[in-house]
Amino acid sequence: MPVNYDSIRTSSWQPVSPDATMVGRYRALRFPENWRDAILALCNLGRPEETEPYRTVPTYRFEQVIQAFAPDLLALPRPSEHWLYVPAEVVDPLPAPVFRALLDRWLGDLRPEPEHRAFLKGVRAELSASPPIWEPVEAELLQCPTTLIGGTAAPLAHQFPLSTDWLARRVLALGPYEHAAGRLHFRAVPRGPRDKGAELVSQPLPSQSGARTWWYSVVLNITLHTVPFDPLPRFHLHFGIRRWATRVSSATGMVHLPYRRRTTVLLRPRTPYLPGAPLSERYALAKVERRWNKERGEWTTGWVNGGPTGILRGISLAEPFPGADDILSQPEKWLDQGLRAGIVYSTAMGGHQVKAGLMSHQRSELTEWAEQALPPEVRATSTLVRTRRVRSAKPLNAPPTGVKKEDKPAEDARRAEERRVGAAFAMSSLTPKADPGTLPTLEARLLWQTCELREAAVTGLVERLGLKGESGVFSEAQYEAARPADPVTLEWQSAELTVRLHCVKLTAGLGEGLALPPKGRPRTSSAIGAAVRDRRTSARSWLADDITGTAPTLALVELDRRADFETGDHDPKFALRLGFADAGALTQFVTVPKKAGRYDSVKTLDHRVSMAWDDGLRQLGIRVHPEHGLGENLPVGLRYAAVWLVRKNRTARNRWAAYVPIAVLVTPQGSGSGIATVQGWDPEANAWIPYPALLLKLTRLAEVTVPGAENGEPGGYYRAMDKQRRDTEEWLQKMLRSLRGAPTLLLAHGQNARSHWTWLQDGQVEADRIRDGHAPARRLHPNLRLVRVRTVQGRETPQWWGVNPKDEANGLPSHLWVPQCAGASRVFYSTTPKPAQFRTSAIEADKLAPRRVGEHKGHTRIDTNIPGWNPGLVEIAVLGCHQDDGDDPETLALAVHQLRQPPDYPQALALPLPLHLAELGQEYVLPTLAEEVEDEASAVEDPQPTDADMIPASDGAPALGAGLFTEPDPEEDRQASPPDV
Repeated sequence: MPVNYDSIRTSSWQPVSPDATMVGRYRALRFPENWRDAILALCNLGRPEETEPYRTVPTYRFEQVIQAFAPDLLALPRPSEHWLYVPAEVVDPLPAPVFRALLDRWLGDLRPEPEHRAFLKGVRAELSASPPIWEPVEAELLQCPTTLIGGTAAPLAHQFPLSTDWLARRVLALGPYEHAAGRLHFRAVPRGPRDKGAELVSQPLPSQSGARTWWYSVVLNITLHTVPFDPLPRFHLHFGIRRWATRVSSATGMVHLPYRRRTTVLLRPRTPYLPGAPLSERYALAKVERRWNKERGEWTTGWVNGGPTGILRGISLAEPFPGADDILSQPEKWLDQGLRAGIVYSTAMGGHQVKAGLMSHQRSELTEWAEQALPPEVRATSTLVRTRRVRSAKPLNAPPTGVKKEDKPAEDARRAEERRVGAAFAMSSLTPKADPGTLPTLEARLLWQTCELREAAVTGLVERLGLKGESGVFSEAQYEAARPADPVTLEWQSAELTVRLHCVKLTAGLGEGLALPPKGRPRTSSAIGAAVRDRRTSARSWLADDITGTAPTLALVELDRRADFETGDHDPKFALRLGFADAGALTQFVTVPKKAGRYDSVKTLDHRVSMAWDDGLRQLGIRVHPEHGLGENLPVGLRYAAVWLVRKNRTARNRWAAYVPIAVLVTPQGSGSGIATVQGWDPEANAWIPYPALLLKLTRLAEVTVPGAENGEPGGYYRAMDKQRRDTEEWLQKMLRSLRGAPTLLLAHGQNARSHWTWLQDGQVEADRIRDGHAPARRLHPNLRLVRVRTVQGRETPQWWGVNPKDEANGLPSHLWVPQCAGASRVFYSTTPKPAQFRTSAIEADKLAPRRVGEHKGHTRIDTNIPGWNPGLVEIAVLGCHQDDGDDPETLALAVHQLRQPPDYPQALALPLPLHLAELGQEYVLPTLAEEVEDEASAVEDPQPTDADMIPASDGAPALGAGLFTEPDPEEDRQASPPDV
């Protein structure tokens, strides 16, 4: 029987009151100011004039050594009053002679050139004359100031690492976690100044599968966050699974390391590496990588930057630091010895028998265990309860549930008619000059490679739109002979519109891999860029012969999946998207049906093409808008706008860089119709244009670079950021001015937009006001409401579970959740159901407790092979509205929650519909972000489903749950956006 949940709990803690205080005692070391000028002079010595000089001391390499050799030290980001901290009760982890030796080696590593030895000697002498002194300090861990205007907690810089480390140490003091199959013994992992919070990792746990043993651990991350208008900070606990890489390649004899990726290795020596240093109870940390050796002309593996020992030349270690090749060639031996060394697994290394994620009930049990460590000054956050505004939080026009088999044909026909009506409306808006009385025409193209997909795609279009009658009969020879200027054209007539489909085989080598240097040679960004441009030009020329009109059209393209090309760089999808857009066609890709090992996209062909048509038609603006049904509680004629910033720096992992702001406006057309106009903001025309026209226009910006970002110079980056912020403010001012004509609810995604629109940060925001430039904040225009959403990205929303009223396993209910005393609250939380294919019970997928299976009572197993997918908790903060004029923040939040549930999507969205549409625009600016395989170096969250875990889909098919789940937090990307304080 379904459980009726009335409340949910979050895995988060907070101080009992704004006056609660806790003082931590430490020994701390300042970064001497007199060091700064001397070290910067050394770093900038002999640098070319055109190169941006260093403005801050690059201490990363020194902190890397600390993480490996003195993991008890806590490094804070500078400028902070103190640089390094260690709790007062911890034995000195870095004796003075060792510290001086490390300092000398670090300085030499900064400028190892022989011609600079004399200058280096002088700097060493200057620094040794005024050595830093460890001093006892006290640090406030709980009490923090609040922002002057918004009243939001504003934690001090030292509290982010120190307060979370303090709580983690209290959890460690609880001893092992007892569970049905044994005990978890946690140890802390060192965190650098750019890392967030504290991390605990359990000992490796074995999972037997046939003759192989797979290894995993349970991970706990504790991070510090804030909530707008709340004077109390929050500590978020995130429990998850860390998997260890032990599978060795038969070709290389070592664990496969993805190119251009850094892989984390946890270490625990039997004796301290540094002479005179104590043996730490914490894991040490280092990173390995696979790189191209120019001198040897081959691929090599090794520690990043030569490893922690790279700057310790001349220092004898008490225990030899392990070689990267030794660990990579015998990973299980090192792992099975009490985790002397463990390689963190990432999905780019291949499959893993242990699946990611813990289920909700396990998380609730682990959280309750950790709460035993809370001091009186800290408490668990209060439960959240269902909104009382409505009984059901679904849109009025949500598809009915539990449709009987005999009623399904009628329901399918109703939804097909809904799509045709939407298509007719969208096509009319794209071709407003059509002759009166002429039916709107939906014209699309099918660029196929296999006859199996071609037939399935034609059938899928007929079924999705409920088309009747014959479209024409053509032979296989005619299909093969069709070319863009002379396609096979299928046509259907309905009462609402004409549908015309041009079928052309994808030829001219367009579906082949990009022309890149041969295997075994490095592929430069310029070579890949040239290959993309060549394919883009070929695609535009090839398809342009078939497009005569000016209105955007759709091309459904059959293409091999990324894994079927020689490398990911060879995948031509992005180049084809750009080229076909240049010709005037939007694109939706669907993979070639094939069977390869465990991968089988043949059996799901019909489903995939149906979803592909849905996604493609939505790009043309053909969609069903979720009707809120809140009546007069919302302003009459309320529109929904959304802003999204496409921002990505050029890095070793990402060869493209871009910064493009995107705005989308969704205007419902008549209550109960389910029809809405979708437009995008064109800054050149200073006007709103049809959404498909915006997507095509975005391709002009597909190769924009961030000035100065590619050379890695700090000054170049900051100059570029300042300019981007100014440009964003100017763009915002013009766009917001255009919204004054009618009631509009403006949506922004906190993690995405706040780096450029800084007003969205918790430390800046003020209720019912707005700032979009250098001028002071002003009151919202009477027609504007502002809502910011945050997702689990960066662990900024906590893990959660439904409180089972029957005292049974806790599950994951969906609804809008509000504080128990909702009164003046402006912050609410949205949850949606998991997709059907991941609705595992809370008891199954328990990766710790044995479960009795089969007829024999003694036969048990631990379900490590079942993924524990959990929908992320979405925070909805009503930053601005007009309560004096009747606005109700909870009702506005409810409308946003319903925008996550469009009727024409089989599953709920991770973001409200307007934000989702704005985000999709980045696919026409950068290669699809979803195609990048994320590193799970510090991931404790459940990654999104991959091809190995779910039904193969067309690109970006939210029907299969894309974007619904908590995501990895790659170590390299932890500082992708600033903290929300």
